[in-house]
Amino acid sequence: MKIPTRFSAFAVAAIGIALAAAITIFFTSGDANRSQVVVYTSVDQIFSEPVFRRFEAQTGIEVKALFDTEETKSTGVLNRLIAEAAHPQADVFWSGDPVRPFLLMDRDLVTPYRSAQAAAIPSSFKAGDGRWTGFAARARVLLVNTERLGARPAPDSVLDLADPQWRGEAAMANPLFGTTTMHTAAWFSIWGEQKAKAFLNALKDNQVRIASSNGEVKRLVASGEITFGLTDTDDAFVALQSGAPVSVVYPDQGEGDMGALVMPTVVVKIRGGPNSETAVQLIDFLLSAEVETMMADSAAHIPLRDGLSAPEFVRSGSDLKAMPLDYADVAEQMAAIQPWLRQWAGL
Repeated sequence: MKIPTRFSAFAVAAIGIALAAAITIFFTSGDANRSQVVVYTSVDQIFSEPVFRRFEAQTGIEVKALFDTEETKSTGVLNRLIAEAAHPQADVFWSGDPVRPFLLMDRDLVTPYRSAQAAAIPSSFKAGDGRWTGFAARARVLLVNTERLGARPAPDSVLDLADPQWRGEAAMANPLFGTTTMHTAAWFSIWGEQKAKAFLNALKDNQVRIASSNGEVKRLVASGEITFGLTDTDDAFVALQSGAPVSVVYPDQGEGDMGALVMPTVVVKIRGGPNSETAVQLIDFLLSAEVETMMADSAAHIPLRDGLSAPEFVRSGSDLKAMPLDYADVAEQMAAIQPWLRQWAGL
């Protein structure tokens, strides 16, 4: 499937020139005699770095990691991988979402690798040809302020955002950014253009508050400024840990419902990376039960394989009804709907 390209040739070239010197310094430093692997990641450094340190401790292989900053979230390292296409510097890309790796696949920058560790991961979260494998997922959930809710039944569907009984009581992050963009694209993928646009317009009519981020949605709910909001499991986890009067609802879990949006992190092997042998060792480790458990405990990520421990409110993949998505189509929709979303947001 051809995915629309959102990065101009000029922009990619500019990134490549600007980063050339830094690339040379970063990847030639350290002990030249020690085996190493280079990984770019958009998974938050506070969660991904301990995983890399454990891999180093177990294997003796040095991990040279490049992390996305908050300002370039999910796009900085992606742009860099595209800019370096002619001379790859990275061996592995660990994406915080299942969509952006398709922009690399569309450019033939990924080489297939079928890890034995992926056998326990459901087929809906990995490519049959080994080009990508998902694990340690987040989900989109409803975070509910129980004090403000009172004796009313809690909302249990994303459709409740447009329900008049909740007029002015709900919030979601701006759909132009972050995981809300992916969620919006998933609606377009599942429902089609007409129904998805009608739903987004209904959110406006219902006075759904558009927050700057998922973290801001979490703050609004936790403080009681609104009754419920659409956010990610990791933000919901922070609210629960803070002791706020909140509960977490996985939406659309009933018979006939569409299911919750599940967003696995995804690992891919970069074509032509300089350290092919250590790359597959790192991929095997990332796809292990050990790492899924680490990510569940530290970041409230959902284990996709069965039988792993997780915090109390974090469901396992088998206990969660997920939206039946083609992530490649969601990637395509994300690019296609941007002009309309900017108009919808008044930009």
